[in-house]
Amino acid sequence: MIKIILAEDHPIVRNGIKLLLESQEHFCVIGEANNGKETIELLENKLIPDILITDIGMKEMDGKELTEYINIHYPDIKVIVLSMVGSTQLVSTCFEKGANGYLLKKVDYEELLFAIKHVAKGGKYLCDELSMEFIESVQHSPAFNTYSNTHLAEEIDLSDRELEVLELISDGLTNMEIADKLFLSKRTVEGHRQNLINKTNVRNSAALIKYAFKNGLIC
Repeated sequence: MIKIILAEDHPIVRNGIKLLLESQEHFCVIGEANNGKETIELLENKLIPDILITDIGMKEMDGKELTEYINIHYPDIKVIVLSMVGSTQLVSTCFEKGANGYLLKKVDYEELLFAIKHVAKGGKYLCDELSMEFIESVQHSPAFNTYSNTHLAEEIDLSDRELEVLELISDGLTNMEIADKLFLSKRTVEGHRQNLINKTNVRNSAALIKYAFKNGLIC
């Protein structure tokens, strides 16, 4: 069971996320807060989650400050930022302060659930939309264009199906969209994505796509 605290100052948004999570067998929302200070009060009262899902723009103490506080005082708690804002600077700042995941609030529920499971297992996650924006910026950078083939990683044993999934991930498709396109179950696609991350020894989907481009796995 993955124990979760939600820090979100909009009750409608918070209740919607709570209902979604509690509809899943392996998730349990053990606490809710309107801001960072209320979240800390929950922690001080020994209500310790596996994962904290936090908004950014909250009064009293915002998501960035809360993430930094958690990283320092409760390092075993993994933090997923859920925000309307996807600027590169903000995303980078949140990861620097200790976030384990960053999602835009418009992500579909399949991606949210996948991200929580991935982070709970010790991974890091950046939502698909921001991952693609990052990849596009990398592709247009001088460093990418001058990358030498001599730096390619050793050959990795990927199956034809894994390569198909990798190509579709690079196209920005969600797990459900890939499942529909390849006539697979969403769980099978999630497994392929995780295998790709494990085999390439990267931390998340953004790093996976960057690795694939640099090593000629996708064009």
